[in-house]
Amino acid sequence: MNLSQEDSLRLNIMLVSAIAIKIDEGTMVVQGLLKNGKESAIKLNPNCHCDQYTRYVRELLSSTVLGSPGGYPVFLKRWTRMGQTSEAIRLEDLLKLGEPEACIAVTGSSSLTDELAERAWWIMPSADNARSMLRHATVAEGSMGKTLAAFLLEFLPFEQEPKAIIESVSLILQPGLIDAATKQAIWDRGQKKGVFRLGFLKTVPDALPAFKEARDVTYDLQKLKSLSNKGNVFSRQLLRIYSDQGQSYINVCEGILRKPSNQDTVVSLLNVMVGYLAKIRLFDLSYPDVESVEKDITNVMSNDQPIESSMLLAINELLEACPDVRDDLYAILVLAHTNVTIVNPIFSLTDAIGSVMRKKIEPISRPINRYLRTLQGL
Repeated sequence: MNLSQEDSLRLNIMLVSAIAIKIDEGTMVVQGLLKNGKESAIKLNPNCHCDQYTRYVRELLSSTVLGSPGGYPVFLKRWTRMGQTSEAIRLEDLLKLGEPEACIAVTGSSSLTDELAERAWWIMPSADNARSMLRHATVAEGSMGKTLAAFLLEFLPFEQEPKAIIESVSLILQPGLIDAATKQAIWDRGQKKGVFRLGFLKTVPDALPAFKEARDVTYDLQKLKSLSNKGNVFSRQLLRIYSDQGQSYINVCEGILRKPSNQDTVVSLLNVMVGYLAKIRLFDLSYPDVESVEKDITNVMSNDQPIESSMLLAINELLEACPDVRDDLYAILVLAHTNVTIVNPIFSLTDAIGSVMRKKIEPISRPINRYLRTLQGL
């Protein structure tokens, strides 16, 4: 290891008191976060190429903290962005290595605490890390929750990827992170860019800022409520959709699907709708198109398709009590099974976006929108 004696000594002293370390390769400065919240800094004096020298620095940090003379590459294989860090390595130690990938591994670890989140944020404040940490309830509900949410909120206008926008909005909407006015402002952005509203559909489907009147149905709602109280999941889902929030949800879904801007928006919407209807899914199958879904659901409604006995009993019970809900029941059953696999055959052959993409997915969007309109009584 070819570190200068001065740098080696100062780094070892820093390791005694620092609880987190980061390396600025541009300025060749090593910074340490101390227990009292203050920071210390070491201006490196490289005696070789800067890239090689920072590698030596990381090898010293790894050797001292983890006891690995080979340096961080030995441990890099164990660090993932999926939260699967080795149990033999303490998360606290990973934050002292000056290695970005180690910090990312910590943000995704299932053992992440609010205190460790604060250290990781000091090391590497990025939108990806903020999202990763806000997925943990302990962090979202802790002192770092609002800090991370505020960062994502400020960064939203600069996000380009629909997936990132949807997840950021979804995470920001967790209880206690933003106020009602901020929530409304995010919702209003979705007027022109529907992808913003997908985060609402995912996280707060029954508490949307939008308002639509409850559907005025002619069905015997008392019978539906009675069945729902007895545990009939299909009756419960229909009542949920007939409510003002349910109608708002369906209306927003229809609006987004009518004019999606890109493929990620379509995929995310389908996944969100399937999640909304997850409790009434009858088959765990990957359908290639809407027609295949319709065929199976038609057979179910005719008692020609074998399904779990309790689900079949609930369907027949509902139709016997309220036969007029048949079309609505059919619609929610089809929608519950129209996940991303129905667009895969199309999206695997094209990377089109905008109006060209919308034209290509019409065999999917038209029937889905038809079922969404059925649920609105249109």
